[in-house]
Amino acid sequence: MDVKADRPPTKAARAALLSSFAGSVIEWYSFLLYGTASALVFGKLFFPEAGPLVGTIAALATFAVGEVGRPIGGLVFGHFGDRVGRKSVLMTTMLLMGLGTFAIGLLPTYAAIGVTAPVLLATLRFVQGIAVGGEWAGAALMAVEHAPPTRRGLWGSISQLGSASGLLLSTPVFALVAALPEDQFLSWGWRVPFLLAIVLGGIGLFIRGRAMETPVFTAARRGSSDAARWPIADVLRANRRAVLLAIGLAIGPLGAQMILVVWVTAYATEIGYDRSTTLLALIGVSVVQLVAQPWFGLMADRLGRRPIYLAGALALAANGFVSLWLVNSGSPALLVVAFLVGSFIFSTMFGQSATLLAELFPTECRYTGVSLAYQLASVLGSGFGPLVAAALLAAAGGGTRTWLVSAFIAALCILSAACTVLVPETRDQDLNRVTTEPARPGAVVDVA
Repeated sequence: MDVKADRPPTKAARAALLSSFAGSVIEWYSFLLYGTASALVFGKLFFPEAGPLVGTIAALATFAVGEVGRPIGGLVFGHFGDRVGRKSVLMTTMLLMGLGTFAIGLLPTYAAIGVTAPVLLATLRFVQGIAVGGEWAGAALMAVEHAPPTRRGLWGSISQLGSASGLLLSTPVFALVAALPEDQFLSWGWRVPFLLAIVLGGIGLFIRGRAMETPVFTAARRGSSDAARWPIADVLRANRRAVLLAIGLAIGPLGAQMILVVWVTAYATEIGYDRSTTLLALIGVSVVQLVAQPWFGLMADRLGRRPIYLAGALALAANGFVSLWLVNSGSPALLVVAFLVGSFIFSTMFGQSATLLAELFPTECRYTGVSLAYQLASVLGSGFGPLVAAALLAAAGGGTRTWLVSAFIAALCILSAACTVLVPETRDQDLNRVTTEPARPGAVVDVA
């Protein structure tokens, strides 16, 4: 292990970790806020003529539009992140997300402008997707590339807390306005959480502006005359296997979790659960992740990435059946348990996914490689997951016939388990490598 492994992190490194976490909280607040709104309100306001079930599916389809934008944002911002630097890209994504989310809060509804309303809604969701597509990898790399070598799993898991914290922030805000009388909630109340994004975005820009570029990227630029002209070419030429494995690693937890927090939220209200109960369960999801993810990140530093990730993938596959059985019981208490248990298992994988994926790629194309893989997995898993779940429920006959949804969750997670078996252990990988040459003796084997 590197002799610098046990040195305490510098003040600049801690500031970078804070900027990674705080900025991600604000980005994910905006992005996940849309998921809650699509499950509870957008079907009524932007697709009122479609009926409850079809309206919900249509609203979730606009949610998926944002996921389609994620790989585009990942490629565009990944390119500049590898050429210009992590920090400047993260400033841009923060600005784009804040403005796009604020604009959603100003949108007229279907009753005011007809079919133009859902078109504008989908367009702004696409903008959100582009922003978060560039955000995730940059925030992860700001943490992982600043981390002490023996604490990369822990620091990466802290950067991953942005999504849980964003959900924890957006859900109570939305719950407050959802407690308004129905007519007030539908007329103006739902807009307030979206309008707050402009204030949060300003805070995020201030925090990120004080962070320094990562030492790994700085050293790579210092050691070469120029950055890679086209990082995507390096990824596709020399790192294809790493990309495919990374997609498979990410697709299980992303799909399973997004089905839980988006589709199950809508499904639970359709089968009779009170809206406040589902929102309480979502808050519980965030609390569990805030505790569990750093712990599993620390365990991955001690035991390795593969054993923790593999156990989580297999457990999450089985939980696809258990959690929906609990939801279908009709018990509010068991509904909350389903959300909490699912979130705990999810944390075994998601908490260390930032570190694991970063360790698969060399510095010269790491931002692009991680972005491409993770965002494609997001499209296939979390983006279309809630929409596929809704379609599978309809195909099974509706009601509480959720076995097809459970099988879909299990299939995604088994794919992740298979990729975990195929990927080498990366805990001791040197992040300062700038080529895809074979690893030095005693280190892990390069997956490219």
